[in-house]
Amino acid sequence: MSLVLARVDQRLIHGIVVTQWAGATKAKRLMVVDDTVSKDEVQKTAMRMSKPAGTGMSIIDTDTAIANFAAGKYDNHNVLLVVREPETLVKLAKNGVQIPKVNIGIMFDGEGKKNIKKMVSMDEKEAEDFRELQRMGVPVTFHFVPSEAEESFESLMGGE
Repeated sequence: MSLVLARVDQRLIHGIVVTQWAGATKAKRLMVVDDTVSKDEVQKTAMRMSKPAGTGMSIIDTDTAIANFAAGKYDNHNVLLVVREPETLVKLAKNGVQIPKVNIGIMFDGEGKKNIKKMVSMDEKEAEDFRELQRMGVPVTFHFVPSEAEESFESLMGGE
């Protein structure tokens, strides 16, 4: 099956991802792709402690993810991919990783960011990265938890 959902969530692996999204997607592997966190043993250890029993976990950098998907390493897994920034997903998609859908979860407020909805703020670069994914044919939605209705990117951000 391979990649079943990509989620942008700046908290990466946390309660909502582990208790709700992993089950909703029937994920057998949680994958964090982040060039900084992949080198931080303390954060990696903390995230690994939270993974559900019977579920694999990968915490890798972008280039490793591209190489592993290209080699078919996850072809027999249901993978839930979590990244901090949409830019990571653009890089993955441009390098051949098939992303079926992008789910916008938690994106923190910060300098130069506009609040879009509860728990989601983004700057123009992040919004443009999501638009780029859509131009590549990848659906992008706002979806905090599986039990809530998802909202299209266009409904809150407008068209191009």
